[in-house]
Amino acid sequence: MKTRSIKVTQASHVTVIWLNRPDVRNAIDAVMVRELDATLAALEAEDSVRAVVLAGQGPVFCTGIDVRWMKRMAGSSLAVNTQDALGMARLLHRLDSMRKPTLARVHGAAYAGALGLIAACDIAVASLDTDFCVSETRLGLAAATIAPYLVRAIGERQARRYVLSGEVFTAAEAYRIGLVHELAPREELDARINEILGHLMLGGPKALPAAKEVIAQVSESPNFPKLIATTGTQFAKMRASKEAKEGINAFLEKRRPNWVR
Repeated sequence: MKTRSIKVTQASHVTVIWLNRPDVRNAIDAVMVRELDATLAALEAEDSVRAVVLAGQGPVFCTGIDVRWMKRMAGSSLAVNTQDALGMARLLHRLDSMRKPTLARVHGAAYAGALGLIAACDIAVASLDTDFCVSETRLGLAAATIAPYLVRAIGERQARRYVLSGEVFTAAEAYRIGLVHELAPREELDARINEILGHLMLGGPKALPAAKEVIAQVSESPNFPKLIATTGTQFAKMRASKEAKEGINAFLEKRRPNWVR
C-alpha cells in the first residue's frame, strides 16, 4: 500500500511504522490517521509479522494533532467533525486491541495525541531527552479521545494533574508515572528496542496474542470467580496445543523451539 504520511519497513518478523511528516514534527492529520489505521489492519492479518514498532522520522516522535487541520475542521459541521474525530478514536482502539505486541519508540517530543499512541502500545521506550505534554487545554480542548488509554496508563491522579495543567514534563517523569517503561540515551534507543524485540521473538507466535487477551480480560472483569474459571480453561487449551507441546519439549530437550530462528 502506498502511503504519504507514514513509512513502513520490515525485517525479521518485525514491522516498523514510521510517522513520516518531519517537516511538521510528525503532526497527525486525517491522511495519517487513515494510513495508520489501514496499515495496522493489514499487519494484524499478516501471520509473518510478529511485532509492530511505532516510531517517528526526524527530530521528534510526534507533536500531536496538526493544528492547521483542526482549524479547517472547526469550520465544518458537527456531523463532519464527529466523523473525523471518530477516525482517531478507531485508530487508537485498533492499536490498543492488536493481537500482536506493539512498541512505541519515542524521542525528542511527544505532545497531545501522541500520548494516546504511546499509551495504546503494549511497551514504550523513550529517549532521555524527550519532552511530554498533554497540551489540549491550551487550545481550548479536552484530551477526550486519548483519555481512555492515558488514564489507564498513568492513573486518574496523575492524569488530573497533567491533563488539566498542560505543563511540559520530562522523560524521567513519564517513566515515574508509568507512561513509558524504560528510558535510554538517544544513541542507545534502537539497541534497547531491539533487545526487547529479541525477548518477544522467543515467545510463541500464538502464546503472545493469548497472553494479551488474558491481560485484557483480567483488567476489564470485576468478576474474580468467573476469571478463575475462564483463565483456567484458557490455560488448559493452550497447554494441549501443538505450540505449547513444542515449547515444553524444546525446554526439556535444551533446544530452541521451532519458532525461534
